[in-house]
Amino acid sequence: MKAQRRHPDELIVGLVSISDRAARGAYEDKGLPGLRGWLAQALVSPWQPHERLIADERAAIETTLIELVDAVGCDLVLTTGGTGPARRDVTPEATLAVATREMPGFGEQMRRISLAFVPTAILSRQVAVLRETAGHAALIINLPGQPKAIAETLEGLKDDDGRTMAMAGIFAAVPYCIDLIGGPYIETNEAVVRSFRPKSALRSKPNAKGES
Repeated sequence: MKAQRRHPDELIVGLVSISDRAARGAYEDKGLPGLRGWLAQALVSPWQPHERLIADERAAIETTLIELVDAVGCDLVLTTGGTGPARRDVTPEATLAVATREMPGFGEQMRRISLAFVPTAILSRQVAVLRETAGHAALIINLPGQPKAIAETLEGLKDDDGRTMAMAGIFAAVPYCIDLIGGPYIETNEAVVRSFRPKSALRSKPNAKGES
């Protein structure tokens, strides 16, 4: 069912946790709470989540991504899980299968950030893509499986005082990407992640008199 925006700038976001054990109830899912909790802290503009918990099955992943973009109308879809080298890890393949264009910079930056913490980050196969249909487009990003790693890749490297260091998190580029594909204007909590737009793309803010 098509999601209805309650505000012109409301972000419609799909959250997908991909785990065999969590999907069958043998393991408590941490992916969806991790994604939801991070967005709740990071976004200051309105947003509505549409959540799915599914098994590591390529057909199910593809169907879910298509449903969230084409039927629900999500502007952004974040997945967690299934991006390693194990045989059951097929999230990147499913994501690429439903894509119209790939956005390789997101995956490259996620691996760069994660390598600052663990050498096994080179085993990660996360991808990001665009899925475009008539009159609508969405950004789909594969994220790591653990909430801590999700936050690190979205926010970037920070010092002991919480200030972002030289390596920005990937979410800094998400609002402008959503702008460019025709989505809503996203604003972030700069204490969590500072989004970047060129000056020409910034929306003027009202002054004390309420004028733009």
